[in-house]
Amino acid sequence: MNQKTGEAAIPVLDFSVQLSATPRGARLARLLGAEQLRSWGLPLDPARQIIAELAVNAATHGRVPGRDFRLALHVVAGVLRIEVADTRGEELPRSQRPAPDAESGRGLLLVEALADRWGVTGDRFPRKTVWAELRLTPPEPGSPGSGAAGAFPEEREREKDPRRTPPLPPGTGPHSGG
Repeated sequence: MNQKTGEAAIPVLDFSVQLSATPRGARLARLLGAEQLRSWGLPLDPARQIIAELAVNAATHGRVPGRDFRLALHVVAGVLRIEVADTRGEELPRSQRPAPDAESGRGLLLVEALADRWGVTGDRFPRKTVWAELRLTPPEPGSPGSGAAGAFPEEREREKDPRRTPPLPPGTGPHSGG
């Protein structure tokens, strides 16, 4: 027997691709991510820049010879979540100020500045996932997405520790078939 509920269906969009942990793989992550956003009718920036920074970090700092990294994009309840998983779980990234004359080391500072929220979660060893979230619509005052918590309600406690985050809500992950 089918029962109808008064709840409107929240559209969930998922995209995932495995890429080589090389500069070419990082470039492909940016291009494929931008094309997927375009096909969903979503704004490209700042998401494209965040994808580029996280993919370069995976190809540079998360690289293990012979192992790939994964780019995943999820849209749930007006929030775009960008995830990049690599196989260097023992190396957790952290945002830090580089020396003024340093030629690199500003990627996570950019992610921190552009994203509404970001963090790191440990997956099954040896993997880790660095993620960032962007609100796609301005929050309404008093709505669950109007504070720092975002659209993934299980993450409200994570705000104090950006390295900890729970998994996506059931049925919304890259392997959910949705």
